[in-house]
Amino acid sequence: MNHHAAKSRPAADWTALAAEVNDYGCALTGPVLTPAQCRSVAELYDKAELFRSTVDMARYRFGSGQYRYFDSPFPRPIAELREAFYPRLLPIARDWADKLGQPAPWPDTLQEWLDMCHEAGQTRPTPILLRYGEGDWNALHRDLYGDLVFPLQVVIGLDEPGADYAGGEFLLVEQRPRAQSRGTVTLLPQGHGLIFTTRDRPVRSARGWSASPVRHGVSTVRSGTRRTLGLVFHDAA
Repeated sequence: MNHHAAKSRPAADWTALAAEVNDYGCALTGPVLTPAQCRSVAELYDKAELFRSTVDMARYRFGSGQYRYFDSPFPRPIAELREAFYPRLLPIARDWADKLGQPAPWPDTLQEWLDMCHEAGQTRPTPILLRYGEGDWNALHRDLYGDLVFPLQVVIGLDEPGADYAGGEFLLVEQRPRAQSRGTVTLLPQGHGLIFTTRDRPVRSARGWSASPVRHGVSTVRSGTRRTLGLVFHDAA
């Protein structure tokens, strides 16, 4: 398991972020929310009217803990973050599709892309708030939700590791072609975003590029409470 020594950096350094996503399948942005904004987003969890559903992870054997899917219209910070990230991630998505010889159906704006999702029957919004307490964890998985998939997503830490909780590292496991899987571990600083692979990513092979399947999860929280905001850029069927 290699520790991802992600360098925190200004959110504007997108060339370096793209290079890191290409190399590792994930990259840590600089702060995108202040500590006060993190607290106010985390506190939305208790306003049940903002959410379309609540998932108890243990019930579905997804791990242990709970998360809630926002209903639309979203609170402003959630809508603004998704709008801001999409055009930055789009060039990486298109580059990956090009390398893998796959279609790149994603238009220039998030709204056009979501309209395409809705026309394909993927109408349910996917931004989520996740809450883990002591002993909670998230099994390795992928957030696909339908045929239309955006290949990158973002998780934003709302609590401070080492102060608010211990453990709870973000896990990324890549199944490399004809090789052992590679694990990457990232501690998510409060207010920072981690860009990571949704389904698979291009890895150079003897025959050009191959798609390496990637799954993500969260290690067991040893103490405290860990809350995060998840931004998926395709809606769910």
